[in-house]
Amino acid sequence: MTMDEVVVGRPEARLRPFVDHYLGYRETAPLPLVRHQAAGAFVVLILGWGAPLDVVDPRAAAHGAVGVTSFVAGPYDGWCTTTTQGVGAGVELILTPLAARRLVGLPLGELTNRAVALDRFPDPWLARLGDRLAAETRWSRRFALLDAAVATRLAATAPVDPRLGRAWRRLAGTAGGIGVAELADELGWSRRHLAVRFRQEIGVAPKTAGRLLRFQRAYATVSRDLVSPPTPGGAVPPGECGGWAEVAARCGYYDQSHLIRDFRQFTGTTPAALAGSHSSNPA
Repeated sequence: MTMDEVVVGRPEARLRPFVDHYLGYRETAPLPLVRHQAAGAFVVLILGWGAPLDVVDPRAAAHGAVGVTSFVAGPYDGWCTTTTQGVGAGVELILTPLAARRLVGLPLGELTNRAVALDRFPDPWLARLGDRLAAETRWSRRFALLDAAVATRLAATAPVDPRLGRAWRRLAGTAGGIGVAELADELGWSRRHLAVRFRQEIGVAPKTAGRLLRFQRAYATVSRDLVSPPTPGGAVPPGECGGWAEVAARCGYYDQSHLIRDFRQFTGTTPAALAGSHSSNPA
């Protein structure tokens, strides 16, 4: 596989609470390329063109998408795979649930552990946007089109219930460190009501969201350590520098085994195996 282009775009300042960045890419895969995609309490929006993708959840293949170029996926509470072959290009947006709820126009409970092609949505605005991006030849122009389209969509949609917004920000701000009972008390809701509303609008229960947010922090920590600048004598994987127990403690896990269980569920592998795959295949 050859990554021909990777271009990062920053949205306008007013849009950054909703979209942190745009990732433009163009890649060539002469042979079938299979990637494991980690779970997360976020939504992935791909606006693509060229070679199509298959997105498969091994637990429920029927909830995947086959032969798609543009799609919305997640949130996922387990890993999935993507497979492609040929020359593909597009823009990837990683969205918080509250931003995705407004941009996609559906309660995220309808997208949990699912990948849905954009041409299957009743509102065709995202599919049309993908076509417009494909017709452009400059990434700067594509990112400007995204800014305009996202701003227009946000102006036309109402914010999600502010109490859900507050609950999400508390969970995200503590990387899942706040308990569900404490969160419900802060909102003045029962735990059951919080769970029902969260599943409907955010896509997963608050306890699951907390686990995913803690895992995302650990995954980002491990990945950052793996790609950090080499030190004299060579970089040392986290498993050999203080041990995985130290990584677990830093990221809010009870112990090393707890960290490893979450990695197995959310990535399909262990942190040590992930470190090994990075060190043996730095590309």
